[in-house]
Amino acid sequence: MENQMKELREEKKISQGKLADLCRVSRQTINAIENNKYDPSLQLAFDIAKNLGVTVDTLFLQGGKEYEE
Repeated sequence: MENQMKELREEKKISQGKLADLCRVSRQTINAIENNKYDPSLQLAFDIAKNLGVTVDTLFLQGGKEYEE
């Protein structure tokens, strides 16, 4: 699942390690999500979005736009 996590995290000046601590997961988990190698659980997606100050839609949809077929 494509996401905007890295860009949003860097805008907030939060390291992968800090975000991982805030979400109670490993830094490797954050890295894998950013690199589209792992899809987070719904709860983790909400935790990440909350800690980055955005909605889940903004985090995981291109620019927060609706999915286009």
